[in-house]
Amino acid sequence: MGHSHSHSHSHTNMKDRNLIISILLNIIITASQIIGGLVSGSLALLSDALHNFSDVISLVVSFGASKLSKRKASIYRTFGYKRAEILAAFINASTLVIVGILLIVEAVERFQNPQEIESNLVIWLSAIAILANGFSVLLLKRDANTNLNMRSAYLHLLTDMMASVAVLIGGLLMKYYKIFWVDSLLTLLIALYLVWVGYDLLKKSTRILMLFTPDQVDIKEVLRTVHKIPKVKKLHHVHVWCLNDDELHLEAHLDLKEDIPITEFNTVLKQIEDILHNEFEINHVTIQPEFNKADPKDIIVQD
Repeated sequence: MGHSHSHSHSHTNMKDRNLIISILLNIIITASQIIGGLVSGSLALLSDALHNFSDVISLVVSFGASKLSKRKASIYRTFGYKRAEILAAFINASTLVIVGILLIVEAVERFQNPQEIESNLVIWLSAIAILANGFSVLLLKRDANTNLNMRSAYLHLLTDMMASVAVLIGGLLMKYYKIFWVDSLLTLLIALYLVWVGYDLLKKSTRILMLFTPDQVDIKEVLRTVHKIPKVKKLHHVHVWCLNDDELHLEAHLDLKEDIPITEFNTVLKQIEDILHNEFEINHVTIQPEFNKADPKDIIVQD
């Protein structure tokens, strides 16, 4: 069975190039915000720097996973490293949640002891971070829609850009209205948003790593459709899972109504493959043909 892939070699190289640019920008932002946060005394700026540092780590992980995923399969790794990007998405989602929780703790502590902050430095550094992160977000936006690994990196950058906007607003409020507790409030709001988006991505990547049935596939509907094919009696022992963002697999046993030759089964298999690909977007199909075999005929069988 042939498989088509929409990502060209040049597009893949551009994706990696965009990641490298984003990594370099975030290293610069992180270093400047750490220095600025220590000098100004702004927790929001330091929390933004911490998030930016997690961005650097997540982007490096995403870049490494993207490189690994291109390695060829071998007799020792029959799937190659195709799951590297899903693993990277899981790691990046975990860091989003962990960083969010740490920031919540820090924000609560600072609420109890608000401190005067050098707002001018906060304003300038947050404005620079908005521009740099905004550019990185634009670079990764295209691939974020089709690749879970790139989406994890994109979300890190998007939430950091939002955090920088919040820090900028806080800096302006502190400068003109002397409202210093807003620094802690904005840190708390940023942290809650981090936990929310991180948990959603963590849930999606975990479902893929655990080989759960993808949300878009209704196994009962798959059975109803396949059972309409002549000579098909019953599809059972069904497993459906995502290997990565591009590959959706189905394997199953197929009871046939007649004892047919292999050449005839090939015709039936081609019909099944076409239906699964066109109607359910399943692009890897493995079918074990059977006729009057004495084994469990349940749809789902756990060995």
